[in-house]
Amino acid sequence: MGAGHAHPLYVHEHSAVHSLAPEAKLAAALAFVLAVAVTPREAVWAFAVDAAALAAVVRLARLPARFVLARLAIVAPFVVFALLIPFVASGDRVEVLGLGLSRAGLWATWNIVAKATLGATTSIVLAGTTEVPRILHGLTRLGVPQPLTMIATFMIRYLELIADQLRRMRTAMIARGYDPRWLWQARPIAAGAGALFVRSYERGERVHAAMLSRGYTGAMPILDERTATAGQWLAAAGPPVIAATAAVAALVTAA
Repeated sequence: MGAGHAHPLYVHEHSAVHSLAPEAKLAAALAFVLAVAVTPREAVWAFAVDAAALAAVVRLARLPARFVLARLAIVAPFVVFALLIPFVASGDRVEVLGLGLSRAGLWATWNIVAKATLGATTSIVLAGTTEVPRILHGLTRLGVPQPLTMIATFMIRYLELIADQLRRMRTAMIARGYDPRWLWQARPIAAGAGALFVRSYERGERVHAAMLSRGYTGAMPILDERTATAGQWLAAAGPPVIAATAAVAALVTAA
């Protein structure tokens, strides 16, 4: 697999986090998220430790704060849902700003918001410091079955192609004075969607035939044979070890 194509989630930098092997970053991200997931919701201090460790990684990776915060908007639906829980949950009630809210619901809201934010930030850091082809290479090196990584590879690439084709078709429609916005204008949109499907199918057949003619046997060639060194594994293990230590301490304290 070649160098790949630029992705909006990736930030081109030359930081220490960018230079880590993808398999080390993937394993560290998974371990960090698992440690956050098992942390008791009442251990607010443990979440603060996790957030501090993650903020240090963001700073070390030289990711702009605006970049991270803008992409954290993906957790907004979870936050909206979580904010409703104290109003509908049962149990002891406490007064907050004149409103009677469920104590258990407030803890549930905190649990969802804290863990969703930390998990999403971890994903943003991983995607922001690792190009998509390298992530897929890292998954292969971690033992993920190659058919799954190949499916993911083609899915990502074709989603980009289809999105680009859709943008060009919309531009062509607007250039011809047609910009459908209402339900009764759905027929041209349906026709355009059908044409897009046919073009995508035909393109897939042409690409597959071209790959077979060039010797494709079910696996893409790996151009970068470098694997994670012991030092890289050790460096990547820092944040998950901190999170795991905080989780264990919180579990022992709560017991």
